[in-house]
Amino acid sequence: MVKVLTVDDSVFMRTVIRDMLVKDPSIEVVGTASNGIEALEKIQALKPDVITLDIEMPKMNGLEVLRELQKAKVRPKVIMLSSLTSKDADSTVEAIRLGADDFMLKPKDLPHVRDIADELVAKVKHLMTLDASPRTLKKSDRPGGAARRVVLIGSSAGGPPMLDTLLAALPADLPAGVIITQHMPTGFTAALAERFNRIARLPVKETENGDIVETGKILLSKAGVHTVISGVIDGNGSRSGRIVHTSAPPLHGVRPAVDKTFESAAQVYGNRCVSVILSGMGNDAGGGAKAVKEAGGVSILCDEKDCLVYGMARSAIQQNAVDRVLPLTSLAAEIERVVLQMGD
Repeated sequence: MVKVLTVDDSVFMRTVIRDMLVKDPSIEVVGTASNGIEALEKIQALKPDVITLDIEMPKMNGLEVLRELQKAKVRPKVIMLSSLTSKDADSTVEAIRLGADDFMLKPKDLPHVRDIADELVAKVKHLMTLDASPRTLKKSDRPGGAARRVVLIGSSAGGPPMLDTLLAALPADLPAGVIITQHMPTGFTAALAERFNRIARLPVKETENGDIVETGKILLSKAGVHTVISGVIDGNGSRSGRIVHTSAPPLHGVRPAVDKTFESAAQVYGNRCVSVILSGMGNDAGGGAKAVKEAGGVSILCDEKDCLVYGMARSAIQQNAVDRVLPLTSLAAEIERVVLQMGD
């Protein structure tokens, strides 16, 4: 049984969050708190496994709670609840840096708050499976030069928990650059990159315009712009990739679009490119996977049973752009195997 404490200054939100969580028989809501001071008292008394933590609260806000929890020898896992504002995006980045384990985005309109129920339950249960200190597994935060091979990962709804599992399993000496395109509202990919950086063995950062794709480094496509890969030639005459951000109109209703990243990378890397599609709705990624396959690269899908939504993967299947379908737990080993077989 996972014990949860819900912290929010809104009576409505505390009630709704509690109702969403208790529908799962493996979760027990042991208490609620309306501000940070009350939260710290109840954490001490109730010893919850997980707390859901609002950012803006009277007396003591969520960031101040995290600072206090840093002093504790044992603390609960923390899920931040963020509104879709630029201020909340900045606060969420800071929360992750202060030790929050995950974050969730609250719908702008109250009638749709309950729409996040499945995601919230999944996040609470998923947090209990994570290693408490995986960052110690990192080999080095120094990348290994311009990448001659690239791993492309496309993900949307239901994808972040899968990325936790995949990134934690990728080896620290993977001889390729990695680019992840995850559908997410503008402002929040910086927090997601910070969070993945704590979990992965390879260093992770949000893309910046002009970044070189480097061996042993993971780039997470910045939300609000498309991440396009352009070709560059290094001093040795080797061809690699550079990140170019573009504000072109959304594709498939999203920006960044997986197709934009996959298709441009396929042109640069050709048969030294592997694409991986995780959970997500819609048709984004199918065209990109086809471009990778036609360029001589390898296209991999995660098995449907491991995905919350299978629309993106199905779009690749419909375009006959799939080389293999594997369980989530087998993806990292297969990516490594494929990359090691690639030529220079």
